[in-house]
Amino acid sequence: MQDTLAVQGGVIRIADDVVATIARIAAEETPGITSTVGAFIEDLKKQFNGKGPHRGVSVEVGQYEAIIDIRVEVQYGSKIQDVCLQLQENIRDQVESMTGLTVKEVNVKVESVRMESPKSSKEEEAPAPTQIEQRVR
Repeated sequence: MQDTLAVQGGVIRIADDVVATIARIAAEETPGITSTVGAFIEDLKKQFNGKGPHRGVSVEVGQYEAIIDIRVEVQYGSKIQDVCLQLQENIRDQVESMTGLTVKEVNVKVESVRMESPKSSKEEEAPAPTQIEQRVR
């Protein structure tokens, strides 16, 4: 479905995919969010339906409003509630400022937590391989 805004001199249409893209980029720019998480089957359906895959983001766009559902992965150690509130605010701000739509809801589902292991001091201080080690790799 496309959003249609009647304005003086014509009509403006904003595709669902545009709103989904804005939401996904806003999510990726939110501290504590490591990625959006798409369901494999959902992404396949979107490809077969001719809609672009917007991994983890689905939208409903009306004439003047939008509802956004997003699934995300958060960084381990983050305060999930705070990160998700910031995510909702970022998405709402970006979609409303770029499209003129009123974002009625931003529904967030945290699908996973990413743990990144810091490099050990052994990895950082490892000596350069010798000539023999370079040959046998």
